[in-house]
Amino acid sequence: MNPQPAAMPTLSDLLHAEAARFTAEHPRSIAMSRQSAEVWRGGAPMHWMTDWASPCPVFAAQGVGAQITDVDGKLYDDFCLADTPAMFGHGEPAVARAVADQAMRGTGFMLPTAAAVIVGRLLAQRFGLPLWQAATTASDANRAAIRWARAVTGRPVILVFDGGYHGMVDDAFVVLKNGQPAMKPGLLGQVHDLTATTRVVPFNDLAALEAALAPGDVAAVLAEPVMTNCGMILPDPGFHHALRALTRKSATLLVIDETHTISTGPGGYTRAHGLEPDIFVVGKAIAGGVPAAVWGVTTELSERMDRAAAQVGLGQSGIGTTLSGNALALAAMRAMLSEVMTDTAYDRMLAGAERLVAGLRAVIAARGLAWSVVHVGARVELVLADPPPKNAAAMREALDPDLLSALHLWLINRGVLIAPFHTMMLVSPVTEDAAIDRLVAAVDGFAGALEGLN
Repeated sequence: MNPQPAAMPTLSDLLHAEAARFTAEHPRSIAMSRQSAEVWRGGAPMHWMTDWASPCPVFAAQGVGAQITDVDGKLYDDFCLADTPAMFGHGEPAVARAVADQAMRGTGFMLPTAAAVIVGRLLAQRFGLPLWQAATTASDANRAAIRWARAVTGRPVILVFDGGYHGMVDDAFVVLKNGQPAMKPGLLGQVHDLTATTRVVPFNDLAALEAALAPGDVAAVLAEPVMTNCGMILPDPGFHHALRALTRKSATLLVIDETHTISTGPGGYTRAHGLEPDIFVVGKAIAGGVPAAVWGVTTELSERMDRAAAQVGLGQSGIGTTLSGNALALAAMRAMLSEVMTDTAYDRMLAGAERLVAGLRAVIAARGLAWSVVHVGARVELVLADPPPKNAAAMREALDPDLLSALHLWLINRGVLIAPFHTMMLVSPVTEDAAIDRLVAAVDGFAGALEGLN
């Protein structure tokens, strides 16, 4: 009797094998994960830290430049970079010096410091808006922008793009489900129907945008210049020009959230592409990982804000938090804006990103994969579809959770970290060409492993 041929392995088999490899090679992370679960709900100080594809999160020991060492002594090329806060590298010397110096002199006083004047000027020079406020996170900054937009316009509705992400902002947690607005399932504990005050349209759909603005009740459009959360989705040519024209026609404010697209260049996507927002928001990397964000406004909008504030009296806005604009954050921002986020740094980042894009596209071409690569400056996304989708609905159809998990775990086991929530990669100014080549080789190895699956 002839023996039966061995069954070809499946993607599930690959996942199980990679999980077993991770467990065998990370005994200390496994042990710390168990201990952490005894004291941290969900197993980590922030539950997102457990969203990696590995059986448990890698427990970090230290980060230097564009690499992380874990508690098991393993070294990783880091293309996640803390999901953007460490975009310019871990342990950046200028930021470390500034933070240490300010910590010795006091972390916050509920008073401005001399650095505040310098940082304000640097922000205005870099991003083009003249007047600024600080927040602790970009989520806070976006919430402030929404509140002020409603206050100055007297309008109740905010418009967002399906699949966009603006932090923990309830108003932005509305998506399109079968073409209809719906609150995201993850909006736990929200008792109000936010679809009444948040309008949502597909990205790149100018007809839908125009129709949504037509009633004249939209206070502001809140937008990423490039969609970076539901996969990376680039704007169509002319989209931003039309977006600005339509918002002005309907007397709607335009809020541009550059928290991720600051990867584009020294002045973000806004300066690189000549956008003209009423409000500009950026967080995460702006203080080198120290919790901080800023939002800038035009002179005209600032005057409208003054008039709205005068109606309620001083100290009555309810917008802001005690730690916003603290001395430690301002010291870190000053170092970032004056010493770290330089033209030279961006030149290195963009050159590295081009190398990564070229390498990934070469793998796709050589293996005949129906994949694609998109990028905005130093931020690169491997999209498991070709051509890359133009809106969130199409991107969702292209997302294969098991395939993504397998790719992430494969990379982790080969010493490479990318953003755990999708396939986004950041190139820092200290990322070495050899690290980029190792990432490309790891993706190629994964693609080869897929060819042997059933």
